[in-house]
Amino acid sequence: MEPNTSFFSRIAIACKIIFSKAYAISLLIPEASATQAIEDAITIQSAETVSALKHTDQESALQLLAILQKEGRLIDFINEDVSAFSDEQVAAASRVVHAGVKKALQQHMSFAPVSDTPEGNSINLSANFDKNAYRLTGNITGSGPFNGTLIHKGWKVADLSLPQLADGIDLHVVAAAEVEL
Repeated sequence: MEPNTSFFSRIAIACKIIFSKAYAISLLIPEASATQAIEDAITIQSAETVSALKHTDQESALQLLAILQKEGRLIDFINEDVSAFSDEQVAAASRVVHAGVKKALQQHMSFAPVSDTPEGNSINLSANFDKNAYRLTGNITGSGPFNGTLIHKGWKVADLSLPQLADGIDLHVVAAAEVEL
């Protein structure tokens, strides 16, 4: 990514990555890099390896997308070509999206930092550290313990409470088309 990539372009790229199949696969196989995870997923042959992959609840993901769209118009914002708008217009729109998405997330979940160590400080990880909670970057050699600098404290969902759904709701429709009469 170029250093001059706009904030909103970075948001769009992040959302595309987060909701991509390759990213989901890389989360399921935390020891592998994202590239390796994609290659591994393509070449999976044995039933044993396939059965090790965890089935995800895609309905909850679709429900969360619908909530983020309803409260913050996130999908509208991500799908909008913002290059035609001035920085001031994009900033004003992003404030509305930010407020709505923040409200939606606060209503349905709470977050906690993965690490209580302040960012920029030294951190020690044992040889058997939680590979789901910590990602090592830089010059990684050996099997630990590891000493490094905490670049980002990380986030984990501390509480999740999505609303119950009525029968017959098609979650693939995350935002209904609106028709004014």
